[in-house]
Amino acid sequence: MTVLVKGAGVAGLATALELARRGIPVEVVERRADIGLGASHWAGGMLAPCCEREAAEEIVLTSGLLAADWWDEAVPGLVQRQGTLVLANPRDLADLKRFANRTRGLRWLGEEEIAELEPDLAGRIGTGLFFAEEGHLDPRQALRGIYQAARQLGVSFRFGEEAGDARDYASVVDCRGPQAIGEIDGLRGVRGEMLYLETGDVTLSRPVRLLHPRHPLYIVPRGNGLFMLGATMIETEDDGPITARSMMELLNTAYALHPAFAEARIVETGTGIRPAFPDNVPRLIETPEGLAVAGMHRHGFLMAPALAREAAERLTTTHASEKRRTA
Repeated sequence: MTVLVKGAGVAGLATALELARRGIPVEVVERRADIGLGASHWAGGMLAPCCEREAAEEIVLTSGLLAADWWDEAVPGLVQRQGTLVLANPRDLADLKRFANRTRGLRWLGEEEIAELEPDLAGRIGTGLFFAEEGHLDPRQALRGIYQAARQLGVSFRFGEEAGDARDYASVVDCRGPQAIGEIDGLRGVRGEMLYLETGDVTLSRPVRLLHPRHPLYIVPRGNGLFMLGATMIETEDDGPITARSMMELLNTAYALHPAFAEARIVETGTGIRPAFPDNVPRLIETPEGLAVAGMHRHGFLMAPALAREAAERLTTTHASEKRRTA
């Protein structure tokens, strides 16, 4: 029988692909009109397990180390393995040292080394950290890529609909993200706001994180003068438009990194609700209908591959047992 995957964000698409690779029939049902219109649409796309370890549990690091290779296989040529640069202004050097102590896989850089990596930042910041093994991708291209890969393996999709009766399927994997808040114990929503800037006056080759006591920032280059800035983390499930305060904080921090961002055009803003458990660790859990990949928080593109594989392996074992029993 077919496995039903609820949700066509990064968790749902990755799970569908992993199931299809194992020869299991899959149907994905998404109540929105297309793939990735939830929190996945607004993601930064940083495959940065070492950096994320600064504020996350060890499992995020160990599982996240698999992500870049998984995405490379799923969507060849999309992952950019240029590393991550973490910077701080001189007055925030203590924050940079604290960040370094909580992470691994880093190298301390001086002003000249920063300039070698990012010439447009020459002379602006004197000390930083470089995580050479990390990467990034464009989330929207990544979602489209694994959607096409899943379709080629026979996965069927239904959009603009609610899922049908679970009894019509061999099992159900709930990947609805924030739509499952209130149904999965402990799941809450965390608001994240972002914006896209366009400028031809700044060039960056890799994600840059600028530490700040109140509003740290990351900037991810998307190519052709486009930059994604993010992201706030606010304990609310309000998904209304970005607030003036958040926009000013993001823009002020970008300006502190490079004054040319002051003349950049704001071409897009967005708000998403990240589903998260109290410890902010994504997990695979059992449900009355089957499984749920839930609580992705800010680790969707980093953790989805590992959780999707785990879900597929569990269901493959179950599927094989049922086939033997009915043979």
